[in-house]
Amino acid sequence: MLPNVITKSVRLEDGREITIETGKLAKQADGAAVVRMGDTMLLATVVSTKEAREGVDFLPMSVDYQEKFASAGRIPGGFLKREGRLSDHEILISRLVDRALRPLFPDDYHAETQVMISLISADQEALPDALAALAASAALAVSDIPFGGPISEVRVAKVEGEYVINPTKNQKDQATLEMIVAGTEDNIMMVEGEMHECSEEEMLEAIQVAHKAIKEQCRVQVELMEAAGKTEKRTYNHEENDEELRKELFDKLYDQVYAVVAEASPNKAVRGEKVKEIRDSYIESLGEETEVNIELVKKYFKEIHKKASREFTLSAGKRVDGRKYNEVRPIWSEVDYLPSAHGSAVFTRGETQSLTTVTLGTKLDEQMIDSAMLVGSNKFLLHYNFPAFSTGEARPNRGPGRREVGHGNLALRALKNVLPNEEENPYTIRVVSDILESNGSSSMATVCAGTLALMDAGIKISAPVSGIAMGMISDNESGRYAILSDILGDEDHLGDMDFKVTGTEKGITACQMDIKIDGLSFDVLREALMQANEGRLHILNEMKKTLAAPREEFKPTAPRFVHIQIPKDMIGAVIGPGGKVVQEIQKDTGATIVIEEKDNYGVVNIFASAKEATDAASQRIRNIVALPEVGTIYEGKVKSIMPFGAFVEFMPGKDGLLHISEIKWERIENMEGILEEGEEISVKLIDVDKKTGKYRLSRKVLLPKPEKK
Repeated sequence: MLPNVITKSVRLEDGREITIETGKLAKQADGAAVVRMGDTMLLATVVSTKEAREGVDFLPMSVDYQEKFASAGRIPGGFLKREGRLSDHEILISRLVDRALRPLFPDDYHAETQVMISLISADQEALPDALAALAASAALAVSDIPFGGPISEVRVAKVEGEYVINPTKNQKDQATLEMIVAGTEDNIMMVEGEMHECSEEEMLEAIQVAHKAIKEQCRVQVELMEAAGKTEKRTYNHEENDEELRKELFDKLYDQVYAVVAEASPNKAVRGEKVKEIRDSYIESLGEETEVNIELVKKYFKEIHKKASREFTLSAGKRVDGRKYNEVRPIWSEVDYLPSAHGSAVFTRGETQSLTTVTLGTKLDEQMIDSAMLVGSNKFLLHYNFPAFSTGEARPNRGPGRREVGHGNLALRALKNVLPNEEENPYTIRVVSDILESNGSSSMATVCAGTLALMDAGIKISAPVSGIAMGMISDNESGRYAILSDILGDEDHLGDMDFKVTGTEKGITACQMDIKIDGLSFDVLREALMQANEGRLHILNEMKKTLAAPREEFKPTAPRFVHIQIPKDMIGAVIGPGGKVVQEIQKDTGATIVIEEKDNYGVVNIFASAKEATDAASQRIRNIVALPEVGTIYEGKVKSIMPFGAFVEFMPGKDGLLHISEIKWERIENMEGILEEGEEISVKLIDVDKKTGKYRLSRKVLLPKPEKK
């Protein structure tokens, strides 16, 4: 049976075309679509079970984005030679899609749902990550799965003062602002990106440009859905409800919960314990033989707590911990906390704390990247760890999850554009943030601690960076809203927005925004950005009280480096046959030497923990690349003895002939007993053969000439 293929397309402003096709591939999935731009093609499929598992009261959705190596005509590396677990890059793209889709599923839809997006054809000029959410949304559009979309996602970049939608890789690399923006036809849902210290107005303008493109792509998906006959979605019933019980709980417990919330205790544990006492007391009052559904009681109690907290914030003009809307929690920080680390800092804001270290390595420590779309290396690493004890919990440590990867990437993007260039800093830099306490915005604590640790390590960053997480609580019926600076964990869970902004005094370096409600206006977004600016600068000033600028010197434990530029044709001489020369220098001096070819010259980076080692290694290399000068006296070593004289290494890698007639003024009949291999002697370079380049040496000219008899 021939497939019924449906194709729709949309054009970008520069004339490039995006096509969406369904009905040809993966027809047993609930929905499938192929999105193409240039030669980049993505296959997205979605499957959702008909019924929810018993006891599940959330949406168990997984989103997996994977780049097939065959899409770029490559075979995977490693022993197995096949795609394995998702790379950090693929996890980050999966998160971008998940964050755009998840808020638009119905709150009472709890069926297990799987979204899979595969890169099946790659084009370096059409980056696939900006198309992944469009493909996923299109697959949902042509399915019967209930979803409040369609949505789409685009990359917007500012290149030479102009905004470009879905730029090429070259344009992206040149951009001063680059963001992934997701939204519906009416609203922005998610933003994530990095900037070179841009203004708040620039960022808003970029979001508006992106939304214009998103609207077109959403309209095309509606046409696709209608053509596929999928305007009616499946019916479902995934929740058991008891409205009488809900009303009874609200009537009995709402005022008690509100009273506890209104105490506005700054202590998270105290607030949580008092609220829990109200719930547990009610459950105990029911008795052991009660027929009341305890799980429903817990569910409705969460609703009561959420409503009471939100109403208190909106009506009392202050927050659940007693702060004003724009007030940042108390901050203290310390640097040089760990004596053996190359750089370290503790940053604490309220009940959130990060202990961050900086380690400096050589080029040999660079991270190798081998993916379908990119082969290369990475010199700046930032890792974020979130152990269970940071929230007072006990659970197994299974290594970094998707959340850790995402938070670490946000902090990395916030800091990477203030790092010195490679010539000023040849180090591989690894920043590690261990979250020791968490009550909201640990990723922004990582940014602040990371800045302090980099400055403590002596890395000459162009400007310190701080970060703040903004939140919002709103009420559509009354039109009231409150924008909250430096949100707590509770305010993140109970609120309508999580908006993280990082930057220097001059402007924004990175952002991440997730909006959980419809209808956030650009005026409210502008207000949130301006309030974030105020908070960022306050945090930055607190950080400067601890350390205002990078240290002038590296720590005693940090490796020193010397950077030498040599002629391209001398690289082989420094390396030597089979690496013999450079290995000998490393063995003798204890330094690590990394040699690269760049443009028309060679670059030698020498790393060692002691200055004496770098000096010794650099002198050896300078001797190798130095040009011999006729008439100069050298300290040489006899390498080999011949009947007609000896070959003497007078400079590293350079041997000259010391003829038998040039050893002494007296006549020498043969070389027996005159010199020994390895003997060190002083010689003078007396000639260089213009044709062969061979060197002629003399020892006798350095000896007193005997008087004639």
